[in-house]
Amino acid sequence: MSAPPPVAGRGHLLAFAGLSASYFAHIGFFNPYLPLWLKDLGLPIFTISLLASVQSVTRVFAPYAWGALSDHTGQRVLLLRISAAIALLSSFGLWWNGGAWWLALVLLLMFTHTSSMMSLTEAAMAHLVAGDWGRYGRIRLCGSAGFLVTVFVAGEWFDRFGMKHFPAWAAGTLAVVLLATLRLPDSREPVAAHDAPGEPIGPVLRNRVVQWFFAALFFQVMSHFSVYAFFSLYLDSLGYGKSTIGLLWALSVVAEIVWFFLQGRLIGLLPMPRWMLVCGIAAVARLGLTAGLGGWIAALVVAQWLHALSFAAHHTTCIAVVSRRFPGRLRGRGQALFTVIGYGFGGVLGVLLGGAVAQAFGYRTMFALAALLAVAGTLCAWRVMRLEAAARRETPPAGLR
Repeated sequence: MSAPPPVAGRGHLLAFAGLSASYFAHIGFFNPYLPLWLKDLGLPIFTISLLASVQSVTRVFAPYAWGALSDHTGQRVLLLRISAAIALLSSFGLWWNGGAWWLALVLLLMFTHTSSMMSLTEAAMAHLVAGDWGRYGRIRLCGSAGFLVTVFVAGEWFDRFGMKHFPAWAAGTLAVVLLATLRLPDSREPVAAHDAPGEPIGPVLRNRVVQWFFAALFFQVMSHFSVYAFFSLYLDSLGYGKSTIGLLWALSVVAEIVWFFLQGRLIGLLPMPRWMLVCGIAAVARLGLTAGLGGWIAALVVAQWLHALSFAAHHTTCIAVVSRRFPGRLRGRGQALFTVIGYGFGGVLGVLLGGAVAQAFGYRTMFALAALLAVAGTLCAWRVMRLEAAARRETPPAGLR
């Protein structure tokens, strides 16, 4: 039996909104500009892809380990603070240019802890909002706003002063994340929810709907790593300036903000499996536009606006599915599996495959391949929808709605 969710007071919601804003403010500068900083250090494309993939490598093991620990102890907030502190300390290693192997070690240590923060935060927030996806959307909206500020401001900064201040930005933004974790309520989920023998996760994972859901997640996120890891380099190769690159990133975040603002009214219009299908179709269109019309700024604007569906709506849908399919003491491990399968395995393969294809055949071919991966994810989402429809015909309505 899981403990009843707490009553989410305004102070609790504001604290998590602050953490979301600061965490995504860090991501908003770090992820788009890390490849450009590595390029500025003189590293080749495939080495850059290997270093960019370190984040995804840590998402293979770190989120599940931390999620299992948080399920066992209930100390999600304490673990968030520890993760933020170690990430900040490890970021100081970016100041020393010790070559690719040193950077890999520093990024491994830093990402091991920042990668765990998202699943821990999502698990804590899912418990806090208790299925109210309107409130969840407002908290995530703050994260999108934080991303928007830093992706735009950092782009202007790096355009004017160059990439030499990248390590200082890393330390500064992680310091703000640590301060945000210190403002979280000192809460622990009731001991009663953690004293019983461990609830097995195997029966959930053997469910066909869950298996096809994770397959759809894997391909959808894998396709998007063409954007996360190579979009800035692609635009740079086409001659766009860093300010324009930052603006195009910002447009996608504005679309994300619009979705999170409206999702309380929109998310109930379709069943969750159908939302997954819509999001998959949007991903195919987004990546196809990026691949075929990258030299046309209007096409890139449309592609970035599709982020509202291909990422934001998809993310909310996945969190809702995981929260329903992995309740109570399974929550931390379920959220961790979401990160491991999508952003871990999907991310590692997406970045490494993307780097190899980009180096051999160019960025346009790489984005075309990403569009095909999105097609695979869309087909898996269609399968989830069909299985859910069959289940509703056989049993009373339940599941992913």
